[in-house]
Amino acid sequence: MISPDDFDEVTVNGVRDYDAYFATPTHDDHVLFELLVVGILQVGLSWQVAASQLPILRQQMAGLRIDAVAAMDEPDFERLMRTPKVMHNGCKLRAIIQDARAIQRLQAEYGHFSTYLWAFVDDTPFMMPAPDDDEGLPTRSPLGTRVAKDLHRHGFTFVGPVVTHMFLLAAGLIKLN
Repeated sequence: MISPDDFDEVTVNGVRDYDAYFATPTHDDHVLFELLVVGILQVGLSWQVAASQLPILRQQMAGLRIDAVAAMDEPDFERLMRTPKVMHNGCKLRAIIQDARAIQRLQAEYGHFSTYLWAFVDDTPFMMPAPDDDEGLPTRSPLGTRVAKDLHRHGFTFVGPVVTHMFLLAAGLIKLN
């Protein structure tokens, strides 16, 4: 359990972890799941606030291991909702659990979650024009919309076109040039 005195340091580490992964192409299912978790949590918040949840969620959700999260049941969910420092948004927490189960199904079908995802870009990051400095990151793409629809078809929740686009960008499947 993280003590309140340690939370500020842990929060910074979660942001550092996410920042280190962001836009680096990865084929690691665990890293992909953590990036998806940040995307789910980010809805309505900054990425820094969402990423700051990684350390506490790792601690409270069995290291964010896909199989362990997928096995979580209602008592586990209720415990999370009572745990200090965990973002108490039931829809987002349920989506994390549901999406871990959906990843398991994709792993059974494709061998790896990454194999499924990278097939959308023929194993080569999709190059998107970089925005002007004052425009910020694009929040949507046709690829993100297409992948979001397919994720929904496979039972994922909380992965609309914006969340999915940002997830693909974070995971390095979309690169800005």
